[in-house]
Amino acid sequence: MAIHSRVLHNGRILGAAETILSPGQLGLLAGWGVFTTLRVKNGSLFAWDRHWTRMSRDAGGIGLEMPPDRDALEEDLLELVAANDRVDCTLRLVLMRNSGGMWEFPGASDRATDVVAMTADLKPWGSSVRLDITPNGRFAAGEFAGAKLNSWAQNLTWAERAHKRGFDETLLLNERGVVAECTSANVFAVFGSEVRTPPLSDGCLPGITREVVLGELRVPGVMFVECSLTVQDLCSADEVFITSSTRNLLGVSEIAGSILNQQGGVRDKLAPAFQKFLEVDIAARKSVGLAV
Repeated sequence: MAIHSRVLHNGRILGAAETILSPGQLGLLAGWGVFTTLRVKNGSLFAWDRHWTRMSRDAGGIGLEMPPDRDALEEDLLELVAANDRVDCTLRLVLMRNSGGMWEFPGASDRATDVVAMTADLKPWGSSVRLDITPNGRFAAGEFAGAKLNSWAQNLTWAERAHKRGFDETLLLNERGVVAECTSANVFAVFGSEVRTPPLSDGCLPGITREVVLGELRVPGVMFVECSLTVQDLCSADEVFITSSTRNLLGVSEIAGSILNQQGGVRDKLAPAFQKFLEVDIAARKSVGLAV
């Protein structure tokens, strides 16, 4: 999926083919930085404040200086959306550390952090996904478990392997053999009226959609529980679905050859509740003001 023709670099809108980065930037050379993927709808950034909060938390853990003005950065991102003339798309925001280590480039100390953003069309995910299984994909006891860092090569490799095997995504198990998450999505399982998802202590990323589902959705008769889940638990559940900023709540039809039940109907109740939350959030936000 190709990015659009214009990108954001430190407050400037540039052509995507222009040279804007240096080989000596630590954030580029070593993946020293953080990123997030946002849903752009009607020219607005869904849950922008939540994304900023998570990035700030992860940046603090790796000694990365955040941009000083959240609102100014939001304006820059909206300018990028307008420049690419895409009011419904996905946006990747990347923050890269410049100084530190022996390979930094001359002048790295002049700007502590580089800000890069790009947009791309929404990916058609289909009505459900098939999941492979990757053992030891997360180290839940690690200091940076749950941090969304630029060092993403492992996730991309595991996802690529799953695709070559005919799957859409893969479940990442932690060092204890329980489910953590997928490479770019959180996991939920439905048992009757109870919706279960792995706790952060099992090594999963605190996804924004996960956060909204757990903290904001109120559907009569449905309750949420954070607890450890095994692959066997998922295979015996009434329903399984994954969540992310670009997938919303997407059903799982198969795990490594095991066909799953999709008979609970709980996801069908949660999905419109999430959509309503998204629309209310978007309506209250800044917009680029383009026709939709």
